[in-house]
Parts: sequence; structure tokens; C-alpha cells
Amino acid sequence: MKVLIVDDNDMMREVIKTFLEQLKHEVLGEEENGDGAIRSFVALHPDLVLMDMVMPGKSGLEALEEIRKIDPAAKVIVITAVEQDGIDKMIFEKGAAAIIRKPFSCDELEKAINHLA
Repeated sequence: MKVLIVDDNDMMREVIKTFLEQLKHEVLGEEENGDGAIRSFVALHPDLVLMDMVMPGKSGLEALEEIRKIDPAAKVIVITAVEQDGIDKMIFEKGAAAIIRKPFSCDELEKAINHLA
């Protein structure tokens, strides 16, 4: 699967990239905010976006909503440390395919990706 990683933390992007490479997925690009996520989504046409929620500037939730307007079939997995039922409901209403909680394992990421197939 071709993946776009969006997280404002360099180390988290590196961890996600390493996990994806272990799982034999191709990382098309990396972004550190919601605006970059939207630009790269349009330019790269990834099969999957892995997106943090809390980022400076445009949030992951705002970027998720815009990406789903561009492509209603877009697959976005939200990766977040925020744990609230209300937030989860909003994330799924905006069109996320899954939510992964930080910190997470390679197995958890693989399970979420396989659930999309």
C-alpha cells in the first residue's frame, strides 16, 4: 500500500515509516501539518493517509474533512494520544477508517491497515 504520513513530530514520523517499511508498504511522503497533508494527498494520491490529530496550524480533523471532500473514498487512519469518546465520534463522523492510540505497536498498525483491505 502507498502511504502518506502526517505528524508534527519527526521521531513519530520515523517510527511510523519504519513500521510501514517492515510491513512492506511504500511511504510516498511525509508532512508535519494539515495543510501539507492536503497538498501531498492531491499531488501523490496515496492509498492510505496516517494522520496525527493535534498539529500546529490545520488540525488532523480539519485535514481529514478536506481530504474526504476531495476524495470521499480516501482511507485515513487517525493516530492520536487523545482519548475521549466525543472526539472518537467526531473523527469517525468526518470519515476516518480507524483510530490508533499512541503509543502503538507495529502489530496494532498492521491490524488497522489489514482491516481496510
